[in-house]
Amino acid sequence: MKPATSIGATKFREQCLSLIDELEPEGLVITKHGRPVARLIPYQMRPEEMIGCLEGKLEIYGDILSTGVPWNANERSDS
Repeated sequence: MKPATSIGATKFREQCLSLIDELEPEGLVITKHGRPVARLIPYQMRPEEMIGCLEGKLEIYGDILSTGVPWNANERSDS
């Protein structure tokens, strides 16, 4: 995991909404006079909250249950 990016408190205050929208998993360290004072990290979703979160965002092409390789289960392969 890469280290968190740091930003001054004044700049954070000016850009907080856009910074929150673009927040990386490692978070953002907020500094005041060059000293760390806070760390903003993304909220961790519980696994059950993730169910259905990609609905309408994915498109499936082809048969997702197939390997794409034709085969016959009744034929024996002596390789």
